[in-house]
Amino acid sequence: MPRPDSPTADSPDAPRTIDRREALRRAALVLGGVISAPVIAGVLAGCLGRRHSGALSSEQLELVATIADHILPETDTPGARAVGVHQFVDAMLAEGYAGPDRARFVAGLADVDARARAACGRPFLECARAQQRVVLDDLDRETFARPGRSAPQLASTEVPFFRTFKELTLVGYYTSETGATHELRHAPVPGRYDGCVPFAQIGRTWAV
Repeated sequence: MPRPDSPTADSPDAPRTIDRREALRRAALVLGGVISAPVIAGVLAGCLGRRHSGALSSEQLELVATIADHILPETDTPGARAVGVHQFVDAMLAEGYAGPDRARFVAGLADVDARARAACGRPFLECARAQQRVVLDDLDRETFARPGRSAPQLASTEVPFFRTFKELTLVGYYTSETGATHELRHAPVPGRYDGCVPFAQIGRTWAV
């Protein structure tokens, strides 16, 4: 089933639908050129967003949507929730991740809740947005301050939860029609070549 915000295969706009490999390549640029094997396999297999697959409970799905919206909030373009990133994550966990990896992700969500309870005395979803941000900022610092190898070089048991979460969020967003054509600048190929374009005319990272 296609994403709600992307053309269906038989719609008039179908020829302009972004190829999955091209979408992955663009997402990899945003991630610094690194995407883990389960995400690549899931996207190439067609896991671009489903209705609730059942990998996550409704409360866990809401938790994912809320955290993802902190990572990619709505600005002048739709945020992560609006393009269905939480549905993408749910589908990836159901179809692209083995049982132990899925269990580690769910345990990571539980840890976010535990951190929120310790910080503000309530589950993450019941904390004020500013309090949620503090919890996630602390988790982000802990995750990305760790020296070592990049995620694809790590065993799945070694990849920090929040690194996996950010990867799924970014890939889910930038492989959506909205993420690739509204958040990133998109020029269909072949297109007009401009050898020198002032940055002020671009205003965003190019999705090329």
